Amino acid sequence: MHDLRMLLPACATWATAWVAVVMPAAGAEASAIAFVLWTLAVVALLVLGWSVLAHRRGIAGGAARLARRDRTVGPSTCGRGRRTRAVVSSVAAMLLVVLAGAALAATSAATGLASRERSPLVTIAETGGTVDVVIEATTAPRPMRAAVWAADEPMVRVDGALVSVDGVASAVIPVTVGLPASTDVEWGTRLALRARAQQLPAAEPNAFRLVSPDQVEVVGAPPPWLEWASELRRGFADAAAGLDGDGAALVPGLAIGDTSAVGAEFDAAMKASSLTHLTAVSGANCAIVTAAAFGLAAACGLGRRTRVLVALLALSGFVVLVTPQASVIRAGAMAAVILVGVASSRRSGGVSALSVAVTVLIVQDPWLARDYGFALSAAATAGLLLLAGPLARRLSDLMPVPLAVVLAVPVAAQLACQPVLILLDPAVAVYGVPANLLAAPAAPVGTIVGMIGCLVLPFLPSVGFAFLQVAWLPATWIALVAHGAAAMPGGRLPWLPDALGAVTMLAATAAGLWLLLGRSLRPALRRTVTASFVLLVAVPLGLVIGPSVVARATHPADWDVADCDVGQGDAVLVRSEGATALFDTGPDPAALDRCLDLLGVESIDVLVLTHWDADHVAGSPAVVGMVTTVVHGPLDGDRSARVLDPLVAAGADAVEVTAGRRGGLGDSRWRVLWPPPETAPGNDASVVLEIEGRLGRAVFLGDLGEEAQARLLGSNAIGPVDLVKVAHHGSADQSERLYEELSATVGVIGVGVDNGYGHPTDRLLDLLVRVGTVPVRSDRAGTALLTATGDGRFALWTERDSGTVSPRP
Repeated sequence: MHDLRMLLPACATWATAWVAVVMPAAGAEASAIAFVLWTLAVVALLVLGWSVLAHRRGIAGGAARLARRDRTVGPSTCGRGRRTRAVVSSVAAMLLVVLAGAALAATSAATGLASRERSPLVTIAETGGTVDVVIEATTAPRPMRAAVWAADEPMVRVDGALVSVDGVASAVIPVTVGLPASTDVEWGTRLALRARAQQLPAAEPNAFRLVSPDQVEVVGAPPPWLEWASELRRGFADAAAGLDGDGAALVPGLAIGDTSAVGAEFDAAMKASSLTHLTAVSGANCAIVTAAAFGLAAACGLGRRTRVLVALLALSGFVVLVTPQASVIRAGAMAAVILVGVASSRRSGGVSALSVAVTVLIVQDPWLARDYGFALSAAATAGLLLLAGPLARRLSDLMPVPLAVVLAVPVAAQLACQPVLILLDPAVAVYGVPANLLAAPAAPVGTIVGMIGCLVLPFLPSVGFAFLQVAWLPATWIALVAHGAAAMPGGRLPWLPDALGAVTMLAATAAGLWLLLGRSLRPALRRTVTASFVLLVAVPLGLVIGPSVVARATHPADWDVADCDVGQGDAVLVRSEGATALFDTGPDPAALDRCLDLLGVESIDVLVLTHWDADHVAGSPAVVGMVTTVVHGPLDGDRSARVLDPLVAAGADAVEVTAGRRGGLGDSRWRVLWPPPETAPGNDASVVLEIEGRLGRAVFLGDLGEEAQARLLGSNAIGPVDLVKVAHHGSADQSERLYEELSATVGVIGVGVDNGYGHPTDRLLDLLVRVGTVPVRSDRAGTALLTATGDGRFALWTERDSGTVSPRP
């Protein structure tokens, strides 16, 4: 049996850190939590001291009475008193440990938050000015999503620590910045750049985002203890690129967690089949490294403590090589706790090691409490420690023991992680367990052989590449399993989103495990638990799947452009080869939710926020957690922060763009036509995008006014298009020359019924008629779907009417 008492301090520390870092958003201070917790800890310490002294006095008094043969107090009374004092001591000791861990986490969070507020970047963010900063990269660069950036202009995201501001040394503050992939940056590199700053919510691990970086210069190479790992990673990635197919992209991921070569389609397949954990360096990788180092040291005849020291050095080197991702530091800390136990001749259980590792890491960095990677890593480890054994014993009643053990491992990990996964994606991967069973034999082979190849490459390139070729075989098998599982029908079972979905999933999992593992449940209790389990599964599925199936049966599935009826505002969807872009979110989250549900849109690759007026961005809460990348124009202080902060907190990358930026959406390509650099925020700073692909050519004009439209026309060779998103809801503030130049087949107008502005105006409608553009108005059509049929023609479906839109003769 596991001693689960150590879970209490870990859970209390985690919960306290989670709350403490969001306190500023609620108008409270994390220091207040710390003060209360330290006060309670002191009380617990006093109670513990009193109970220990009372226990000792009781023993001494009992001995004296026995010496005097004092029979005034019976032995049973003395025994009860000792037992009571022992219970009080145990409870007080546990409370002291729990409160001390929680208080340390709150104190750490309060210190970090205060340091952020004292940063000179706060003033820069408030004024909107630019500043010269020096940062030191604290992670390896992470490629931005391949579905967004075109091959000729890739971008990477770099997290770093602030070193100086305008030449003055600064407190270490975490920041993040998007840079061209050509920037020579690795973990430990120092970069000087000029940028604007945007303050992020207190709950974000990074305090500031550096926006529109310019004059980027490398001013310091990584220190030697990091540089060797950077060169090894680059050499390994270059060598693996010489292999073929998705197996080539997966070899670095299996060996050292480098997924930079994994394309968007392959990444989606890995997620759909629940195999992404294979490329997340965690406990298995650390166990392989420490076991190999420990065994090698033992073979050399070294003593136990020396073997532990060698294993710790190897583990440290491995963490440097793979960079300290959340799952890596959790696994590394847990391995270190176990090794220290070995060195001190103390047996360290897995649950205790996990609890100590979690507590120490969260106290050191309270923001880990809100990191999904850290949560998934800890949950999977807890599932393996607590559930794998009981599940294997129960399954062994139904199948051979070896098969039961093999099956119990992925089932335990999946059950433990599923409530957390619901928060990331409200769905269950139906084929996740079978896919993991098929991939399980190949993963350790690819990992071990790939790691050997990575280490051998610098010294014996041919031998190292031979190891990579061997690792390619299991990697290719895993890729085939991922694609096969992703291609099967019904692989994704929708579930309730957000906290309600996670709690429901947790309750359903607990009920299911109780039924499976509870051998001696009374019949009445078993019936009650069974009924609860059925309801916990059936109700969420019915609520999610039922309306979606009915809605999707009423409209064409092959649409290319959807103009959502969100009232007086814009929300236009564009699809291309499975990728989806959304232009603005309209004024009402509920209206946008209705449209997304109608169309079955569950993820958005690119969200274009043209500007910060409420009728274009107030609906953004409806897509929080669904967005991969946000493309936006110039920031506008609190107005933009209120919109961007929740999106970024849910995992989206935010990128400010100006004219000239290019990117991709599926097999379509887009180009930013407007605004030029240094444009002040407002309607005339609207992001104007041109998209070219299956739908033909389309231009989305945001709320650009007549004067800005004229300047747009003068600065770009646009030419005729097939579709135009009409500017400013069809107001009269339009450039006739621009619409004549565009000569679009369709003009999409986002406008509300009886909007009070007179939109769309007769002047705009007459202009569209004159240039041969058919208006599609959301006030009359409702939600409208356009499907390109070729030669500039579109099939039109609306909630109220349907037909075909053809180009003018």
